[in-house]
Amino acid sequence: MSISVLQGGLQSTVQDLGRNGYAHYGISASGAADAVSLRIGNLLVGNPEDYSGLEMTLTGGEYQFNKDAFIALSGSEFHANLDGETFPFQQGAYIRKGQILHIGGTKKGARCYLCVRGGFDIPKYLSGVTTHIMSGLGGFKGRSIEKGDELKIGSMKKVSQPIVIKESHEINSSIIRISKGLQYDWYEENAWSSFISQSYTVSEKSSRMGVRLKGNPIQSNKENEILTEGIPLGAIQVPGGGDPIISFVEHQTTGGYPKIANVITADLCKVGQLKPGDSFTFQLVSIEEGERLRLAQESFIQSLKNHD
Repeated sequence: MSISVLQGGLQSTVQDLGRNGYAHYGISASGAADAVSLRIGNLLVGNPEDYSGLEMTLTGGEYQFNKDAFIALSGSEFHANLDGETFPFQQGAYIRKGQILHIGGTKKGARCYLCVRGGFDIPKYLSGVTTHIMSGLGGFKGRSIEKGDELKIGSMKKVSQPIVIKESHEINSSIIRISKGLQYDWYEENAWSSFISQSYTVSEKSSRMGVRLKGNPIQSNKENEILTEGIPLGAIQVPGGGDPIISFVEHQTTGGYPKIANVITADLCKVGQLKPGDSFTFQLVSIEEGERLRLAQESFIQSLKNHD
């Protein structure tokens, strides 16, 4: 009733949609870096959207199935084969006991999700099974999986009809849409112009905690620190050096850097697919437009359930 890890990949962790409500304890929600892709992956195998899946970063790993299973790969497409034969992407498929799934490197984005009907049978920690790597909480022993680990597959009393996607769902991270942050007025027009017009490159120092960017530094018209305050997911902080940091799923819950902007909810999945060396630009939208885009994204996901 398990999957044997023959090779763990660069950073592969069990993730669900996060554990909300613990920021006052200093614990951010964590969860899938690309929640949209995890939700779609679960729908592909007939799971509820919030079931756990295996999030693989840049490289996948090698897994032997010790029972028959129904699985799918979602998110960014990685090279994958089952017993040497090309394995389909964004499509539910049956795996026979004893078969080996090899998932190689990415073809484009940063993260791919392995979803299994029934999810992973892992004890909940603070209302979720998601892995919080920075604190070593949740998931499989609070860490990335390694060679020799055994991932138990969960069971389901009632299975939903798996969805079928006729056209591949691809996330384009070349433009990240933002709204104004709490300290947006700390930056003069020329700083904002530079922030919006330039192309940023993702630093190799990025992680699930924060996506660090490289570009032309921007400076505020005030001292570059504030009284410590709460940091929301997707907040774009600007340290004294002027290179922005996007606070991500394992972000600190408080901090003292000014926040020039915030990634809109609908584009957080795009941030989750950024890898070191990728370049993109920011696009400023109103809060109202950001909410419209969030609702449109939700409508798209729900429409997949009704897709014939």
